[in-house]
Amino acid sequence: MEARRFPCSRQRQVLFLLLFGGVSLAGSGFGRYSVTEETERGSFVVNIAKDLGLGDKELLARGARVVSDDNKQHLEPCMLYFQILMDNPFQIYRIELRVRDINDHSPVFRDKETVLKILENTAEGTSFQLERAQDSDGGLNGIQNYTINLNSFFHIKISGSDEGIIYPELVLDRALDREKQQEFSLTLTALDGGLPPRSGATNIHIVILDVNDNAPQFSQAIYETQAPENSPVGSFIAQVSAGDADSGINADISYSFFDASEDILTTFHINPFSGEIILRLLLDYELVKSYKINIQAIDGGGLSSKCSVWVEVLDTNDNAPELIISSLSNHVVENSPETALAVFRIKDRDSGENGKTVCFIPDHLPFLLKPSVENFYILMTEGALDRERQAEYNITITSGSTLVRVVVVDSNDNSPEFQQPFYEVKISEDSILGSPVVTVSAWDLDSGKNGEISYMFSHASEDIRKTFEINQKSGEVSLTSPLDFETTESYSIIIQATDGGGLFGKSTLRIQVMDVNDNAPEVTVSSITSPIPENSPEIVVMVFKMSFFFKFITLFNFFKHYC
Repeated sequence: MEARRFPCSRQRQVLFLLLFGGVSLAGSGFGRYSVTEETERGSFVVNIAKDLGLGDKELLARGARVVSDDNKQHLEPCMLYFQILMDNPFQIYRIELRVRDINDHSPVFRDKETVLKILENTAEGTSFQLERAQDSDGGLNGIQNYTINLNSFFHIKISGSDEGIIYPELVLDRALDREKQQEFSLTLTALDGGLPPRSGATNIHIVILDVNDNAPQFSQAIYETQAPENSPVGSFIAQVSAGDADSGINADISYSFFDASEDILTTFHINPFSGEIILRLLLDYELVKSYKINIQAIDGGGLSSKCSVWVEVLDTNDNAPELIISSLSNHVVENSPETALAVFRIKDRDSGENGKTVCFIPDHLPFLLKPSVENFYILMTEGALDRERQAEYNITITSGSTLVRVVVVDSNDNSPEFQQPFYEVKISEDSILGSPVVTVSAWDLDSGKNGEISYMFSHASEDIRKTFEINQKSGEVSLTSPLDFETTESYSIIIQATDGGGLFGKSTLRIQVMDVNDNAPEVTVSSITSPIPENSPEIVVMVFKMSFFFKFITLFNFFKHYC
């Protein structure tokens, strides 16, 4: 397992975990681990496979992989959650990783100098809350103490809040006299808990005022309001109001944010005269669910009071469900039994009813969805598929509106078939060698190699193999040896078409040889009578045979033809 270097701050990089061991559980499991921030890439964190007593072969066989949500901003403490998925059987192992903070940031005050106005008649023991420093580190590495330089009028007291944050308070130790000293300059130092501690400082400029004996008073110490997350920029959020019993300039009140984070300052705006708070940046319930806004009212004499405004962000259904595919195998061999094609989960960033999701596929397709744990689903074939009926499917998974393309891979389940079971042709016996006799043709419903056809003579005699040949690719039968009608008047040839998977079909070819006049007549004398007496009556003097038939010629005809 390795960790990428990870600074544990508000704007965080994402920690990726790579699984080198194997994980296989009888059921879903849960593990907690930790890693120090800024850990170098490649550093060992934990061997989950070893913890669970599994080996590499089982891990590989079960296709283990890591899925995680990486779109959340991680606040203190830094926690990452992810799952390890395994197949055969399908299981999920949930893991929680805590990133331990190191002291790599110093405390920082937002302002280099703070002006504090104090009435000269302020009672001893009065405390003034000062704006705290910010430290990106957390826990013991966060801010632990505040100090000021040694003086005879003030000291620092540390106070805490319900959120576990400490604030510096400036406490007056002795009475002030503006006529003797009109101002003070003190250095406020914030210290964190590191060894050695880091520090940051700001200057506190204290101005002693003439008496303004009434500070502003808010109508409420805490204001509570709600705002939908889809509220447009410029929307009214709340309005605070404070009064002052003084008159004149000492009763003029201005409103401002106090001890506000950068997030508050960029999201909200307060009208300094009316106390009206408006929205200056869109809200997002999935990122921030509520805000605490500290408001101070300052009168013309410098006296102030504070209140808090709690803004609850209301969730709206503004996030479509997301379909996250963990594994996908979109090729399936035809005639295969029920097969898992994809493992995915549905996530909706909305909450409550808005975050509930349903997932389904069209009913007319030969596929089904099997729900698993924690919004995981398995897309499977419902039974054997036939590529020759349909070669591919486009499956729309409704929820995240995701299209999955499934290709049916061919298996050799079809034999070649000839266009004709019987071919009959005629060819002249004087045909030229190489002349085409006929072209036979077969087809195969399979694809790829399984659909490639080659032709051959099946169980052909030596005479047929010498006289004819067939092109293995085209199926053309051609003449390779002279024909002789007087020797062979016809041929019967069985032709076989074989596909790339070894299946075959057959057809019969009958070739009729046509006679041509390629032989001169030949005379063969069978008998002859000689000599012939003069004045003999008509007698047989010769019997002879001509090619293909016999003629008997009488002496009368003989003399008539030859004399």
